[in-house]
Parts: sequence; C-alpha cells; structure tokens
Amino acid sequence: MPKLVIGCGYLGERAAQRWSDEGHLVYAMTRSAERAKVFEARGWKALVADVAEPDTLQVLADLPPLDTVLFAVGYDRSAGRDIAEVYVDGLANVLKAFSGPQAVSRFLYISSTGVYRQSQGEAVNELSPCEPTREGGKACLAAENLLARHPLGARSVILRLAGIYGPGRVPRRAEILAGEPLPAPSNGHLNLIHVDDAVSVVLQAEAHAPLPRLYVVSDGAPVLRREYYAEVARAYGAAPPTFCEPEPDSPAAQRAAGDKRIDASLMRKELPIEWQYPSYREGLAAHCRPAD
Repeated sequence: MPKLVIGCGYLGERAAQRWSDEGHLVYAMTRSAERAKVFEARGWKALVADVAEPDTLQVLADLPPLDTVLFAVGYDRSAGRDIAEVYVDGLANVLKAFSGPQAVSRFLYISSTGVYRQSQGEAVNELSPCEPTREGGKACLAAENLLARHPLGARSVILRLAGIYGPGRVPRRAEILAGEPLPAPSNGHLNLIHVDDAVSVVLQAEAHAPLPRLYVVSDGAPVLRREYYAEVARAYGAAPPTFCEPEPDSPAAQRAAGDKRIDASLMRKELPIEWQYPSYREGLAAHCRPAD
C-alpha cells in the first residue's frame, strides 16, 4: 500500500526518499508546482495542495487506501499565515479531506519538544506535563489534542522531535562564523537529533510502534549550549563563541527561557534504531569543515 507525505521539507522529503528507495509508492504533497515537477522526476506521485486551503485538498479524498500518512508540515513565515492556522487548522483540514478513517492505516504526526516549558534542566519524557509558552509549542499541542479526538487518533503515532540539524542546517552557524555574540545563556541545554536519524525514527515508528503511541525523540545526548557551540566553532575553525543576553521578549529570549533534558528512553526501548549520529559530535564532524 502507498505512503503519503504531507509537508516535503527538510524531514519529510528525506522520509519520502527513503520509502521510495525501499520500493514503496510515494505520494508527496507540496504547495509548489515547481517542487511537484522535481518529485515526479523521482518517480513519486506529486500532489499540489495547501493544508491551509481546504478547497485544494480534494486530491486527498481521491487517493486509494493509504498504508501510512506522514504529516510533517513546517511553518513558513513568508506565507503570511498564523502558525495555528497552519499546524492546527491545517491538520483539521487534512483529517476532514480523507473519505473516511478506514482510508489510512497509520498516521504519523511530527510534533515538537516545544510543548514543554521546563526551565531548570529537568529530564522530560512522554509523561511530563505540557505547558507551552511559545506559539509554536501551543500550536503543536493543540494539533496533538485534535488528532487524539479524531477517529484516526487510535491509529496514530505522535513524534515530539527535538531540534533537527544536519546538512545545511547547523544552528547558529552564521553567527559563529561571523564572530557575533550568541543571544542566549551559555549554560542551558540543547536537545538535538540529526535529520537522517530522525528519518530512521519515522520509518521505525511506522513499522514497529504500537498504536496509538507518543514518543519524545532526540539523540539522547543533551548538551550545554556553551559546549555545543564551542564544538561548532572548532569544526569550522572559527573563534570560540561568546554569549550575550537576548533582547527582552524576543524569540531568542523565549527559547532561552527553557532548559530541559529530553529522556527518549521509551523510543529507544521500543524502536530498533541504528543511530548514524549518536550525538552532536558525530553529526558536526560529518558536515562541518573549516572551508565551509
């Protein structure tokens, strides 16, 4: 049976490629007609639609029964929409568009560890309280609750991903190369996962997770900001990083207010992941060079 990827961005496109490489029929949904042409050239079935525009989603009702749907929609600020309109209303629109819950065997929803607000370096897992303070975390939690109330919720896996990094996406790379102070405290924790390992989690959750299921997902190696950014600087041959207080009420200040350590032991126990990058050290060594 085929797979459908809704949101073919940094994570979703790689998941679609892995499924395609394994011989599965892949439907890939994108807002861009140009991207659709690229996907078709890879042998995927491209769908041009927008989760925030219900009239475009008739294409979903016309699909055959699907083995798996991966909802990996990211937030594009340039589109001029509110984040809840994309994450919450967009998910609601997709769920309505399917002809019936029987049309989908398994629904994978990409959420975020931003649903947590812990700020004292606490360990958090699937049972930890969720009291998000940032709009992205609030939208993710609202979308999770929406899915749980839907008939497809009984066949869903929610993946709360830590910060994704990898080729072309190394947090604070530009500031470090420019020698600019980083607007964050140096002693808070970062929780990370390499994009290739995140894709492996998606595929293993599809194959092995009991239904319904919720996992927090990270590489299991939380790191202090100062240690992570020092490693980034070393990898690029840049000067050691410095830190400064972020502007009050800025996005950087909101991010800096959180300090938690993700405990992904349930995911590690239940899913047979072969980690390519067990920590940020291996991931940075693979992708960062002084000449980059």
